[in-house]
Amino acid sequence: MDKFDRIYQFHSILRDRRTPIARAELMRRLECSEPTVFRLIRILRDFLGAPIEFREDMGGYCYQRDAEGGTYELPGLWFNAKELQALAVFDRLLESLEPGLLGEHLAPLSRRITELMQHKRLGLTEAARRIRVLGMAARPAGEWFHVLASATLQRRRLALVYHGRSRNEMTQRTVSPQRLVHYRDNWYLDAWCHLRNGLRNFAVDRVKQARELDEAAETIADDKLDDHFASAYGIFAGKANKTAVLCFTPERSRWIADERWHPQQVGQFLTDGRYELRIPYRDSREFVLDILKYGPDVEVISPDSLREEVAARLRRALVQYGP
Repeated sequence: MDKFDRIYQFHSILRDRRTPIARAELMRRLECSEPTVFRLIRILRDFLGAPIEFREDMGGYCYQRDAEGGTYELPGLWFNAKELQALAVFDRLLESLEPGLLGEHLAPLSRRITELMQHKRLGLTEAARRIRVLGMAARPAGEWFHVLASATLQRRRLALVYHGRSRNEMTQRTVSPQRLVHYRDNWYLDAWCHLRNGLRNFAVDRVKQARELDEAAETIADDKLDDHFASAYGIFAGKANKTAVLCFTPERSRWIADERWHPQQVGQFLTDGRYELRIPYRDSREFVLDILKYGPDVEVISPDSLREEVAARLRRALVQYGP
């Protein structure tokens, strides 16, 4: 254990205790000598302003508590080795999700983390080489992400120019942003659309212009948002009104049984080794694509409309390859 870890652990011991701790117990828990304990106390007091006091009547050290009973916290960024390693993984994940998206704003934090990494010699500079985050069909968030994020967090309305893919048309809208959603490597905005007078989902990369307004955003209750955006399958909103029954082959079942397709899914193994999965949905477009990727390893049992849609797509696919 190096000095940095001992300072952090010393602080944690005093912060979490209501009674003083003896010097001998500190030496045991910190795995150090008595002179080292005195050096750590000096660093905490003189350089970090820690209110350490020695209680002779109780034979130990403790933090002085403030008038409200609160305890002292170390200033700045203080992490132990494992926390720093986890932070390095998170930093790599954030950069992989959207390169450069928050680089300018997080630069001071990144510099401090880098200093700690170098000081502790934990090999954290290897994070870029040792951690891979693989995206699939990700689209750049675009230049308006920061405006959307700011309005969402500050609870302000947005004026948008939006290009919808499905109808291939441009519209001007005023929306009250509710949530930013990162789904399948892409960003979406859940919002109340004042043009349509209802909840809508917008692909962030399709926003062509965005302006934060002075008006306060209308706030929709979390349970209403969940009911609208999270009850159906995938990114398509709306309350689920159908339930699909899928059967997977015994070989594929070993994977499917551990997968989560939907929060309200119900699955069970059948006597012949196949796995039956029941999934609520409303819009079949994304759902059909997910079913098709399993090819002969899955069969749609019901409803008939979904079974026929999948079968029709498979038949059209076969036409591409000739007789």
